Amino acid sequence: MTTTVWVLGDQLNRSISSLADRQPGDCRVLFVESTSKIESKRWHVQRLHLVLSAMEHFAAELRAEGFDVDYRRATTLSQGLMAHVDAFDVETVVAMEPMSYDGRAMLERHGVQLTRNNQFTCHYDDFASWTEGRKSFKMEDFYRWQRTRLDVFMDGKTPVGGKWNYDHDNRERPPKDGRSWPEFTAFELDDIDRAVLDRMPGTWGREPQGWWPVTRSQALQRLDEFVERALDPFGPHEDAMLGEEWKLAHSTLSASLNLGLLHPQEVVDRAEAAFHDGAAAINSVEGFIRQVIGWREYVWCVYWLWMPEYRTKNGLGADKPVPPAFTGEASTELACVAGTVSHVHDYGYAHHIERLMVLGNLALTAGVDPLAMTNWMWASFVDGAEWVMLPNVVGMAMHADGGMMATKPYASGGAYINKMSNYCKGCRFDPKKRTGDDACPYTTLYWDFLARNEDAFRSNHRMGQQLAGMRRLANLEEVRERAADVRSKLFAGEL
Repeated sequence: MTTTVWVLGDQLNRSISSLADRQPGDCRVLFVESTSKIESKRWHVQRLHLVLSAMEHFAAELRAEGFDVDYRRATTLSQGLMAHVDAFDVETVVAMEPMSYDGRAMLERHGVQLTRNNQFTCHYDDFASWTEGRKSFKMEDFYRWQRTRLDVFMDGKTPVGGKWNYDHDNRERPPKDGRSWPEFTAFELDDIDRAVLDRMPGTWGREPQGWWPVTRSQALQRLDEFVERALDPFGPHEDAMLGEEWKLAHSTLSASLNLGLLHPQEVVDRAEAAFHDGAAAINSVEGFIRQVIGWREYVWCVYWLWMPEYRTKNGLGADKPVPPAFTGEASTELACVAGTVSHVHDYGYAHHIERLMVLGNLALTAGVDPLAMTNWMWASFVDGAEWVMLPNVVGMAMHADGGMMATKPYASGGAYINKMSNYCKGCRFDPKKRTGDDACPYTTLYWDFLARNEDAFRSNHRMGQQLAGMRRLANLEEVRERAADVRSKLFAGEL
């Protein structure tokens, strides 16, 4: 066996392009666990455990199939590869294109033969071709192109139901009836899980309780449970937030998709089948499909289109550190932040609106450095990766790219959180007030953010109404004084 197939830690599927046609006896399979990567960030314990355990489980599955597997722990991925080559009679190393820009550069430096990445429905080269000749492009256009070319949720050449978008039906406020939300199976930790935990370095967060699939069979079970229990109620409340409920009816499949345990095509096929079987409403199915082959793949593709320059974007000159209330190094009286951070601590997860409108919104209006925020979220969420977090944080949440991802910043005061959550009900801050000790920091910082960045937004026609409102404030100077105090306390961990 002179050929080695190197399986990276987010390519954990027998059908990856580098491994799909291989059989035991015709190649050796390499896994490398990098200690420098493990030590590079303050990882959430569930994030780190998920990746390492899933790697170990997949290696065990390949051994059981008959493959000769070399699972190595090395200081770096490069050193692990070189040690493997020295230990065996290796002529060729093959790997599927990695998920990260730096990872691809590293493999190319070592002469690794790359096969085309097949873990998405749209390869980034095809996306780049789609963007050619376009002065601008939007996720909505990409999403419709995806639906059409993949024939997903289509009735001939038109979308099922006659509409592309059912967002209007998916913005309901959180229910007040105390309903229970769909439950998912917690998988029992096995010997591999426990061995991984025993050798992990110091981390933070609640220890794994079996919420996150570490094998393909577990991921398929989670997919079944979502489609059968949660897909139908998912849509209407996908933007709602409840302090006592960490996931509502969200699928929580992103971690399995990002590790390769599931493929997006099989996921959307199951959702579409549920609609045709009468098991899920059209708005829920369309909203979920939009998340998977629309937004998720758009993020993947623009990451590759805009790298490596994109990671240094900081168009608003934000330079503050991640607030200690986010990292758990300080408590906070902001109920929405405390609730969202508790979800992150306990599950390594918060759904997309908590990420964008609680964490991202506050980081944006307070002036947190976008790369610092990216790195914190990358390390803190079970579905984190550079390709995931850079466009979502730098572009969507922080507007640091000047509008490449979103034409206007997702900044808002406390009114949005009050509308879409139950957080404000028990909070000591008033979302309607912008000055005074009990004024909601989100509301105060929103107006201060507009004032601080007025020059940057003056030419943006979508910001005209907001800037005009800011200029009409009779007490803007008082607001800005209150904002300075809020920012000082936020970064001191005293808010």
